[in-house]
Formats: sequence, structure tokens, C-alpha cells
Amino acid sequence: MGIFLFFVIIIGTIGLTYVASKKTSSAADFFVADGKIGGVSNGFAIAGDFMSAATLLGITAILFGAGYDAVIYLGAPLGAFSILIFLMSDKLKALGKFSFTDIICTRLQPKPIRLLAVVTTLSFSLMYLMVQIVGAGALIEVLFGISYLWSVVIVTSLMVIYVAVGGMLATTWVQITKAILLLLGVTALSLLTLGSFDFDFSAMYTQAHANHGSDGLLTKGGGLGLSTLSALSLGIGLCLGLAGSPHLLMRFFTVKDQASARMSAGVALAAIAYVNVLIFFVIGVGAVALVKGNPAYLDGAGAIIGGSNMVSVHLADAVGGEVFFGIIAAIAFATILAVVAGLMLASVTALTHDLYTNVLMKGEINQQKQINLSKWAAVGLGVIVALLGIAFERQNIAYLVSLTLAIGASTNFPLLILSMYWKGLTTRGAVAGGIVGLIGAIGLMVLGPAVWVDVLGNEAAIFPEAYPALYSVTAAFLTMFVVSNLDQSQEALEDRHKFELMNTA
Repeated sequence: MGIFLFFVIIIGTIGLTYVASKKTSSAADFFVADGKIGGVSNGFAIAGDFMSAATLLGITAILFGAGYDAVIYLGAPLGAFSILIFLMSDKLKALGKFSFTDIICTRLQPKPIRLLAVVTTLSFSLMYLMVQIVGAGALIEVLFGISYLWSVVIVTSLMVIYVAVGGMLATTWVQITKAILLLLGVTALSLLTLGSFDFDFSAMYTQAHANHGSDGLLTKGGGLGLSTLSALSLGIGLCLGLAGSPHLLMRFFTVKDQASARMSAGVALAAIAYVNVLIFFVIGVGAVALVKGNPAYLDGAGAIIGGSNMVSVHLADAVGGEVFFGIIAAIAFATILAVVAGLMLASVTALTHDLYTNVLMKGEINQQKQINLSKWAAVGLGVIVALLGIAFERQNIAYLVSLTLAIGASTNFPLLILSMYWKGLTTRGAVAGGIVGLIGAIGLMVLGPAVWVDVLGNEAAIFPEAYPALYSVTAAFLTMFVVSNLDQSQEALEDRHKFELMNTA
């Protein structure tokens, strides 16, 4: 059943991609669907773009192992989408064209800003893509019994096809389909899980408490072993990183006006909140109650088959049997496909729109040539992502997402929010702060436990904190503020004047 559903999703999404390719003839079609997506449809697409492998697979895994602390991962989207709705959506639609970089370039010097944005976008997107590939590889490995290596090859190949052939329209259709499937899937999984306990919440929680252990961490904080600063750093990275995610930001350019942009964010927030509530209160707890310690889902060493990321899929088998196991696995796979398509498109946009067209060619390029270059860029990026996915096999995907979002929080978010709301920001300040934020986030990430110990195999981390965002975000904002205030050049005066023009346009 699982194999059949997988093929249905693959064939169906490729069919959507082929149809979309017939409607894609210009750069505007390829990158932003020519602004023709409706507000509600775009809201579901944003939800589909946002709810990644970390949502269903990774967060359930954190609840399974650490308990209540997973609430940090589930609460962050509420803050992020509040920022998008109240502070960013109107300006994104009013000032942007293809990418968030267009907005910053409205008031700062385009060439250095686009070069910086290419680096930050690629750093963010490649890391995020790698996380999705890790989840997809483990999922296919468990379902079909094929090697992780070939699983990664299959997913990256599909990712390249969606973007290279269909562009934004195909990506949007895949994301909407995935969002609807995920909403239906988590609803059914929640109902079946509760049904296993005769819809008695108390009985489910009692069993979960017994399986999770006597420490009570299923209902109180401390399971992740985080200090107050570490928990704050994690929350900041997740919230601001989501608000600065290039693949989410570019979705606001696919609608026709500012009202539709606000509607998009509102619909997305409602869908995401619904899924997160079910995962936190039902699916995660149900997985602890029915999967934890269950020999049917343990390998010879006593570990979860396929790793902790597969807990929610095993729960589907426990409450619905093989058929429902296949359905949830297929939905999780569709979830990953939709997100990787959006991330890949954001990466391609940075390379061909920001770097090649606007920096190297100074805006003078044939649109068809731009589309063709975008397709080749998708192929090259697919190879890189596959290699990264192989290197980070078995890492918890929700944890990896938190590290990735620290890059967006430390670079794209301060660049965008200050360019929108602070007159004093200058090009030199923006570039200096962006570089400090990027180097800080990646440097602390490499020196921290996730890479220095878990990937590189060293005994102890040089930077002891697991989450770098608190430090790298602060450094980025401070650098932008200090350098901009010290900058009294003629270019800086022009930057400040453009801010006034931007807000009176």
C-alpha cells in the first residue's frame, strides 16, 4: 500500500509540474507565477511550504525523547507569522518583485546587497534542503528497505524536476496539495490515536507518562537540558529565522495585492496552528504511549527502527495498520517534496535573478535565457544538497532546522526589518552586519555540539551552547546599528534619502 501511494504522489506531482510548465513562459511566471495566485490558495501554499519534515517527523521525535520542551518548536511559528502579518506582508507585496532582496535594494546600493543576499540565501536554503533530504532518506529507507544513499538520490531528483520544469506555479500546486493532505492526515492520525484509548485523554496521558519515565518531563520543561539562555536562543532563532526565510518571503510576491498578502499569512497561520496543536497534544503523546518501548518498532539494539524521526510513522502503523502506515508515510513524503521545491526555487532565484541577472548582467538578459540558466542551477544545487544529506544522515531534523533558522534570523531578518523600518540603515552597515551575522551563526554552529561533536567526532564542543541565534542575531543588529551610525559618506546620505522616498511611494 505504501509503495502504491508513493507512486500516486510522485506521478501526480510530476503531472502537475508538466501542466504548469505549459503555463510558464516568462521570468515572472517562473519565479512568482506572475502574481496570479489567490490569497487563500497562497495561504495553503505558504502552510505547505512551511510545514516541513521537522513538523510531523522531527517535532514528534523531540516530544518522544525530551517531552514538553518541544513546545518551543511549536510556539515559534505563532511569533513568526505575527511578525509577517503585522510588520512585513504589506511592505513585501508593495515593494518586492521576485525576492526579498528587491525590497532592500529599493533603498540601499543594489550590487553589494544582492551579493550578500545570494550568500545568505544559499547558506540558509542549502542547509534547510539538507534537513529535508535527511528526513526523506530515512522515510524511504524504512518504507521500501532501500539504502539511504539511493533514497537521497530519488528525492533530490524529484526536487530538481519540480523546479526546473514547472517553476513557481508547479511548486505552488504541489505545496497546496501537500498542505491539504497533511491537514487531513494529522486529523485522521489524531482521531485514530484517541480512538485507541476510547477517546479518553486521561488514559492516553497516563500511559504516556508511564512510558516516558518518572521524571515527569512530558508535562514540564527540562527534557532538552537547556539553560534559560539556550532556550531563549532557540526560540529567537526559530521565530526570527522563520520570519526571514527566503522561501516563505517570496510567496508574498505571488499574489496580486496587499490584502491578498495579509490573507495569505492569516490562512497559513491558522493551518499551521491547527497541525501544531494536534502534534503537541495528541500525536506526540500518543507516540510515547503506543510506540515507546514497543518491541514491534525496535531494532536488535533496542533503538527505534529508522531512528527517532520515524516515530510518527510508526504511530500510524500502531493505530491504523499497514494501510494507514503507508498513507502517513506518503503524506510525510509529500510534505518533504513541497518544502524542498520551495527552498530550491528560492536558491535558484538568488543565483539567477539576484546574482546573474542583476549583478553580472546589470538587468540586461533575455528572459528565456534566464529561465534556462535557472534550470541548470537547479541541477547543480541538487547535487550539492544530495552530498550534504548523506553527510548528515541520522541527525534529528527538528534540531538541524533550528540551526538552519539561526542563519535566517542572523542575516535575512535584520537586513529586511531594518531596511523597512529604520531610516539610519546604510549599505555599509547592512553588509557588515550581514557578514557578522552569517559568520557568527555558521561559526558557532560548527564549533557547537551539533557539528563539532556529532558530525566531526570531537570529544567536546568549543562553543558549549547548542543554539547560536541569541548571540549571532545580537551581533548582527549591533553591527548594523554601529556601522550605519558611523557611516557619514555620500552613499550613506543617499541611502537615508531613499528610505524617505520608499515610504512615500
